[in-house]
Amino acid sequence: MLNLNYKIVVFLMGVLLLFNGGLMLLSALVSYSYQDGVAFEITLAAFLVLSIGALFMLFGRQHEKQIQKREGYLIVSLGWILMAVSGTIPYLLTGTFSDFASSFFEAMSGYTTTGATVLNDIEAVPKGVLFWRSTTHWIGGMGIIVLAIAILPFLGIGGIQLFTAEAPGPGGDKLHPRITDTAKRLWLIYVVYTFLETLLLWLAGMSLFDAVNHAMSTVSTGGFSTKNSSIAFWNDQPLIQYIISFFMLLAGTNFVLSYFIFTKKFQKIIADEEFKVYLSFILVFTLLATAVILNQENTAVLENSFSWPQIETSFRAALFQVIAVITTTGFVSADFTQWTPFLSVVFFGLMFMGGSSGSTSGGIKVVRHMLMIKSGFLEFKRALHPNAIIQARYNNKTVSDSIAYNILGFFILYMLSFIIGAVGFGSLGINFESAVGLSASTLGNVGPALGDFGPSSTYAALPHPGKLWASFLMLLGRLELFTVLIILTPFFWRKT
Repeated sequence: MLNLNYKIVVFLMGVLLLFNGGLMLLSALVSYSYQDGVAFEITLAAFLVLSIGALFMLFGRQHEKQIQKREGYLIVSLGWILMAVSGTIPYLLTGTFSDFASSFFEAMSGYTTTGATVLNDIEAVPKGVLFWRSTTHWIGGMGIIVLAIAILPFLGIGGIQLFTAEAPGPGGDKLHPRITDTAKRLWLIYVVYTFLETLLLWLAGMSLFDAVNHAMSTVSTGGFSTKNSSIAFWNDQPLIQYIISFFMLLAGTNFVLSYFIFTKKFQKIIADEEFKVYLSFILVFTLLATAVILNQENTAVLENSFSWPQIETSFRAALFQVIAVITTTGFVSADFTQWTPFLSVVFFGLMFMGGSSGSTSGGIKVVRHMLMIKSGFLEFKRALHPNAIIQARYNNKTVSDSIAYNILGFFILYMLSFIIGAVGFGSLGINFESAVGLSASTLGNVGPALGDFGPSSTYAALPHPGKLWASFLMLLGRLELFTVLIILTPFFWRKT
């Protein structure tokens, strides 16, 4: 039989449930303060989750205080699923949804920071429930597991295997030799950004409630809004959209670079290759989209001149949507699928890009694209000089073959998952454009898709099996494939 430390897995599931239940109590407090009529139901949900968490901790209290790789992968994957399952309870008890599939989709979309919703009338939902939606984004953004390992030393448990499982891939530079200190620093930056954005949005004209919710959605690169029209609700308030654009940009940047800002190590930021490419992509696609929008508008009214308000409005819409899709935040200030077919294809491609490694964004990540392109060009050199030892370099350091193989394997698995995801949606009778868009959006944790599920639509029309399939793809993408897929392989469960 496989030698797994099951008790520590159960114990840490209890720890995560206590986090969830505690934050539900905060949502209940918000509900009570606004007198929205569901404070009791959210409080009941909190006590149910807290009770189950306490039982889990009680059952697993006599555990070995050592986490191996297998336990790490199990804790992360099962932890995310358990948080999503328990996160459905406030939705069900308040009557926000009448079925489990819709509730689970909304919860998983929250924790994975996808931001897709099955709510048709968001503004009719009680404020306590809306706050709970945003909270699931916020704790899922930096990672429930990173939050957990920040307190593991107090429990006498090491957390390096959890951090490795929750944040796989290149670019995961640590800020401190001790993994728990790294987690604390990351969360401190995360909290500071949330507070700053809340304050700025409030001063710019949002209500305090809207400001808090959108700040939590932005820094987590989530995308849940308190308005049916998302950020388009504030299209006549440019400052609000520029503030959100700036913080989406920050959230999609490696948080290590944010740490360098606070410690005044600006040279390291300037020298970072991924950051420069990330900004270049945003600039190029923003200018491209702006030019196409302006050309379309002027062609429609047979004009050949551009006014400054027209240029600013087009630039702002292009900038906002490019950043929202690249960082996988998914906020909507305009329906990019209505601009031109060319831009629809461009934005579909951007769904596969992702933000920087070490950020809260989803997708493939910029650094992986960079290293794949570099490796591709190096194959030309190797063809001409077969005996030469030629390796890709990143930030003036040689990239090892193991990292190159990991990135190649990730990309192949990602594209295979995308194809299988689209086939799965197609098998449910969903048309080609919508199925492809759904697969790209859910796997990349983007939010808005294409076709019937574009930026101006919700996912409410998905059948129940489609909602569950989309939830699985969201989890798969959020944990960057390997963490979930590895526990589905036979050799994971074999005794070694």
